[in-house]
Amino acid sequence: KHVLVDYGGEKFLRGKVAARRGEKDGAVAVLDLDGNIVARIPTGGHPESLQLEQTGNRIFINSPDNHYVVVADLDTNKVLAHWNTPACENYPMALDEAHHRIFVFCRNLPSRVSVVDTGSGKQVATIPATAQSTSDDIYYDASKSRLYVLSSMQPVPGEPGVIDVIQQRDPDHYEKIATYPTGPVGRDGLFVPELGKLFVSTPRQPTGQGGEYLVYETK
Repeated sequence: KHVLVDYGGEKFLRGKVAARRGEKDGAVAVLDLDGNIVARIPTGGHPESLQLEQTGNRIFINSPDNHYVVVADLDTNKVLAHWNTPACENYPMALDEAHHRIFVFCRNLPSRVSVVDTGSGKQVATIPATAQSTSDDIYYDASKSRLYVLSSMQPVPGEPGVIDVIQQRDPDHYEKIATYPTGPVGRDGLFVPELGKLFVSTPRQPTGQGGEYLVYETK
């Protein structure tokens, strides 16, 4: 019965401050259902994706400014650890709780997914993504043991995006099995496992092409 909102801090893109220069107060605010802030979990910089355990009490928060993942306890709202992600601009993240793995997309080149053991905090594998891709959203499909990585191409704006489909062979071994085209800057979306559908949004383009929601069925 809480709402979690990540906010604040400087925002770094490709190694440079892009917004909110000078602010170092990045955190996850814990709100009750009346909107009152009951706690803050400090992240030491601009926070990005966060993932929650369903059977445990931990939250994992990407802090790309610092190249680490913040691990906190939602029972106490205290930080437990900082897991380093060296040479990785760690923005989107997905969780495979059953196999104790988080998946962190590294935006800096070469584009890749880092697989981290949630017991030890150590990287156990890296998975090459489509070259020159940059992702905002990554999802784990537990029913098929697959990752869906939603990306656009960098540094050219307006280029068609892609979905990389990565198959989990076991918790330490992965293989990219398919890549599907989407639309311009199609790197944001939502996976709804109950429907077996992946929704990808593409924004309106300077050429006048309108924005769209693209719907994909998982197979």
